[in-house]
Amino acid sequence: MSGNQSPITRDALVSQTLELVGYETANPPGDTRAIVRYLEDTFEQFGLETDRFVSEPSKPNLLVTVPGTSERTLVYSGHLDTVPYDPDGWSYDPLGERVDDRLYGRGTTDMKGAIAAMVELAGYYANTDEKPPLTLTFAFVSDEEVGGPAGVKALLEADKLEADACVIGEPTCTSDAHSLTVADRGSIWLTLEATGQAAHGSRPMLGVNAIDRLWDGITTIREGLEARPLSIPTPVEPILEESLEYYAPSMGREVARDLFRHPTVNLGTISGGEAVNSVPRSARAKLDVRLTAGVETAAVLEDVQAWVASVDGVTIPDVSWSVGTYEETDTPLVSAVTSAAEAVLEGRVLRRSATGGGDAKRLRNAGIPTVEFAVATDTVHACDEYVTVGALEQTAGVYLALPALLADQVS
Repeated sequence: MSGNQSPITRDALVSQTLELVGYETANPPGDTRAIVRYLEDTFEQFGLETDRFVSEPSKPNLLVTVPGTSERTLVYSGHLDTVPYDPDGWSYDPLGERVDDRLYGRGTTDMKGAIAAMVELAGYYANTDEKPPLTLTFAFVSDEEVGGPAGVKALLEADKLEADACVIGEPTCTSDAHSLTVADRGSIWLTLEATGQAAHGSRPMLGVNAIDRLWDGITTIREGLEARPLSIPTPVEPILEESLEYYAPSMGREVARDLFRHPTVNLGTISGGEAVNSVPRSARAKLDVRLTAGVETAAVLEDVQAWVASVDGVTIPDVSWSVGTYEETDTPLVSAVTSAAEAVLEGRVLRRSATGGGDAKRLRNAGIPTVEFAVATDTVHACDEYVTVGALEQTAGVYLALPALLADQVS
């Protein structure tokens, strides 16, 4: 089935996307109450019951279920919050504007366009006699853009999400590169603190410079990680090969290989000192370390802690970490989404790792097989973010084809 054969019309997709983008949901503060009320009204008009779940009053989540001929459940998940924007940087209305084949606005591509496709998919089944071959649950969540606890995390902790598979509408395809994400990366977020001895800047030899010590600690970590080989699980290798194909055209083959074969380290913040003519007594920095899916993060963290312990005056007062997750490429969900996407997009679709991690990691860790897929543009978080009408149609086409293909895989 090609995208233009979908019974979900382009006019409905355009109207729904612009309606959703018109709600201000920038996070922070991430207030999604108005958009959730709109969705509740929309599903009520479809004749579908909704379940609002709230752990933080301004950030409700909404669940909608379309019963199928099987109790096996497929979740379509999308986050309602967006990143903030500066309207002065935009040439178009950040709360929605159509120009020819493009829909501009914050969230058009990440990811209210995909949510519009999900809403229209639910409406299609609600307004026909056709039942999907799997029970479909639509989870519209809050708090994703800041990794907050009020969205998917809250739903999982309350046992509100039980499913056999999940597709998240994160943008994974552009006109030049077709993919779905089947993995994410692990992370180590470190706070480093250094202490020294204050002195006058004209007599630095009488003090101990905390910034110098801090920099020694940062350099030690970077050099240690650059030399440390990563033990990558065998099932992740084919994902890395397709990831390399996906990322190489935009960043170069060697850079793309290093992105996954070695840890990456970003010095996110650094502070210290009070005046140019004083030797600083304290300094502080935060580092973001990323690791390929399946790598034993705890073992890497142990090495980092040992390296820091060897640097005088430097400690790690705070650390958080996660292990990157993945779906093997031959699983029913990955196979079904790949088949649906390749049929609609009429070409090869790569199964790759994301460079970061989000709700997919939480869902996989909860035992729910999860992938990310939506056709969009490469304007995520940018000024003049936009999605094309064609991309909306293709996303809707894949979402419509998926239940039958997945049902065949698991029958």
